[in-house]
Amino acid sequence: MDGLDGRIEHIVVLMLENRSFDNLLGRLYAKSPQYDGLSGEETNPLFLHGIEQTVKAWCTGTTDFAQMTIPAPDPGELWTDMNEQIFGRGIAAGRQVPLMNGFVENYAKQPGSPDPRKIMHYFLPEQVPVLSHLAKAFAVCDQWYASAPCQTWPNRFFVHCGTANGYENNWPLHFPYLMPTIFERLSQKKELANPWKVYFHDFPQSLTLSQLWPHLDNFQPYGDAFAQDAARDQLPAYSFLEPRYFPELQLPNDEHPPHDVTLGEQLIADVYNTLRKAPAWTKTLLVITFDEHGGCYDHAPPPLAVPPDSRPSVPFAFDRYGVRVPTVLVSPYIAAGTILRAVPDGRPPHEGPPYPYDHTSILATLRKCFALGEPLTRRDAVAPDFADVLSLERPANGGPQYVVPRPYEGTNDDLQRALQAPLNDFQEALRVAAAHLPDLRSCVSIENRIAQIQRHIEKLAGGFTPPIPYQTTPVEALALIREKLDSFLGRSRPF
Repeated sequence: MDGLDGRIEHIVVLMLENRSFDNLLGRLYAKSPQYDGLSGEETNPLFLHGIEQTVKAWCTGTTDFAQMTIPAPDPGELWTDMNEQIFGRGIAAGRQVPLMNGFVENYAKQPGSPDPRKIMHYFLPEQVPVLSHLAKAFAVCDQWYASAPCQTWPNRFFVHCGTANGYENNWPLHFPYLMPTIFERLSQKKELANPWKVYFHDFPQSLTLSQLWPHLDNFQPYGDAFAQDAARDQLPAYSFLEPRYFPELQLPNDEHPPHDVTLGEQLIADVYNTLRKAPAWTKTLLVITFDEHGGCYDHAPPPLAVPPDSRPSVPFAFDRYGVRVPTVLVSPYIAAGTILRAVPDGRPPHEGPPYPYDHTSILATLRKCFALGEPLTRRDAVAPDFADVLSLERPANGGPQYVVPRPYEGTNDDLQRALQAPLNDFQEALRVAAAHLPDLRSCVSIENRIAQIQRHIEKLAGGFTPPIPYQTTPVEALALIREKLDSFLGRSRPF
């Protein structure tokens, strides 16, 4: 029987930030033909003063704040950075198999004079016990690649749209983003009384997609709504969870370097524990993944990919996957200790088929689970879905009753420094994105609101750029984001 056939009614996706598979899960199991992890002997070259040195993959195993925030500062994430990371020094990106030997060299060039050795750092399972425990209790995928060797926005667009629409980086911004999304497919499915929600912390990156602007009520604060909806058996068919990207009363929990991965572990634990005690637990599939590798080292070369669409004018055809990212799948229909692979006995071929898992596998699974029709793009048309991982006939794997994260070891001084630190590239893009939202405070009806949204989209398409104040710190950026979200989402409207 198809693992999705009548078994799964709720799919929950938590997408975190900028960690590679080897960085978080490379030592989950011993390296073997059945698990493509780290041996601990992997190296990258470093050229200093004309002399080549060798930098080995390493880990201290300690859990102090300094170790749990490696790599610091933030690695390079641009499309050009990623090409250098995977192809190496002086090698032009092409269709050849990447050597995965440019991570150290690229990190050495980043602002802030980073210690280039930090990019080869990895975590042991005891340092990330929540993700590791769930990976062993249910399933880990060691053949899940980011959808493209690109930044956060393009990869997040892939999980929603099946394409990045030709955009390799977060910048420059291209409002309005009008790509069709899986969310509209879900909304159009009449059989789904509660089709989808996005649960967010501070600002949902998914809100950059203008097709979603009419669906304001589908965006809910994570802290107020997710646990309540789960406890009341009111989760939608599809829940997409976005972490906290900015520091405020707490530091970010997105795991974006150099943010402390312990806080991301706490979020993963909260999501799992909430679902584990929910009435719909036996009908739920949880996917924990990361949007892109963020510059962190991984040894597995990304294969060639099917371009999602035809865009001959762009420099990159989106014909190659990005670096592997950590992905764990959780369901009582999954056998403990499962290692999910598109190719059971080895790595995926450099040029498929078969193709590895990527973010569009989520789209393929949603389409299959809820009968949502044809693929959004050529990429999700070939993406493997999750039916095979649901191998148990009954929901027999209860897994742990709850998981306990490590205590956070940072201090208030760490928080204060983060509040005054410069915005990272992703945070700055979100700040500017918030400024592009329409002001809906004057709307007196749903029809009026939709008309106002359409007028705003037409203005943006015509070249309108809203005024954006100069801001440099998270404190300033969050003030703007809150103002814009309040004027856009406004929960107090009587309609």
